[in-house]
Amino acid sequence: MHGSLGILSTQYGGFLALIVIGGLAGWIAGKIIGIRHGIFTNIIVGVAGAWIGSELADLAHVTVHGTLEHFVAALVGSAALLYIWQLINKRG
Repeated sequence: MHGSLGILSTQYGGFLALIVIGGLAGWIAGKIIGIRHGIFTNIIVGVAGAWIGSELADLAHVTVHGTLEHFVAALVGSAALLYIWQLINKRG
């Protein structure tokens, strides 16, 4: 039993934080790149961007700790993902 820890202290709290941070990162990345899409696409782009951003940070030997740094990694990864998506769509 978790008692008074609350939902953000459970295993579901990390998932909820991923959804919120991913959605926000996807939305801001869309604004930066100039692509408009809905909330579910923002979340998908943000979650994928979080993974991409974390991988890029690992390649650059940058350690990501804390909510703000995870958000920045998600934002960078989301922007990279949307930029590549835009390049692919321009060719087609």
